[in-house]
Amino acid sequence: MHTVWKGAISFGLVHVPVKMFTATEDKDIHLRMIHKECGTPISNVRTCPHCEKEVTWEQIARGYEQEKGRFVLFEQEELDAIKPENTRTIQILDFVDLTEIDPLYYQKAYYLSPDQAGSGAYNLLLEAMRQSGKIGIAKIAIRSKSSLAAIRAVDNCICMETMHYPDEIRPLQLVPNLPEQANVNDKELTMAKMLIEQLSASFNPAKYTDDYRIALQEAIQRKISGEGPDIVTAPEAARTNVIDLMAALQASLEAVVKPEGTDDPVDEGDRGKAKARGTRSRKKEGAVP
Repeated sequence: MHTVWKGAISFGLVHVPVKMFTATEDKDIHLRMIHKECGTPISNVRTCPHCEKEVTWEQIARGYEQEKGRFVLFEQEELDAIKPENTRTIQILDFVDLTEIDPLYYQKAYYLSPDQAGSGAYNLLLEAMRQSGKIGIAKIAIRSKSSLAAIRAVDNCICMETMHYPDEIRPLQLVPNLPEQANVNDKELTMAKMLIEQLSASFNPAKYTDDYRIALQEAIQRKISGEGPDIVTAPEAARTNVIDLMAALQASLEAVVKPEGTDDPVDEGDRGKAKARGTRSRKKEGAVP
């Protein structure tokens, strides 16, 4: 696993050095946009629609759209100056019951492992949370973004899940057509509850699969095996560095030419001057029209 962050968990006066690893991975099959005519992948280019030209990173600033078409600009140095402090500390603010947190708040999961000589403090926090049944609510800054986080024990590992702030959760009142109260038929409700009871089981994540991803993988393999018209090969990019080198070598050879019967190279510029002088002399003599 690749370490994505190094720092420490802080609760009270206890300091737990940890390394962070991403607990999940994206297994979506990503399809690229291909030019049908030649099979070349289409690239995203940063262009300015007003100037109609490509823009380099050095020419780009960050901007907040204050109103339509009007932006407040920031240079990277200004943004760096207001980055959250303690970017290497996961500061636990409170301990709460897991059942108090709505899953709506959760974002992304990470595993935390002990770093350096911090295994003693790590084990202490892990076992204390396991036996108390509590989880820690903390603050952390990752890639300049400040997040809430839930710190909890998962088997023999401390797991951290970043969380949305409350003002990032949209109010239910914004959802259209929600019923003010549930008016249902008692008999239908009884039958629905019986059906739920019959379909109830212990949660076993291994039984759930991404059917679309599996079907797409099978479709890709069928196309690869068939080697049909849907298989294209992108043309090789022009090797500009090699072409430039060959052109430079050719120009160098042409610039240095050996006259017949001598080992001394003659500069092409001198040869051109001599040729011009000879032409002018012949014109004076009437040899050249």
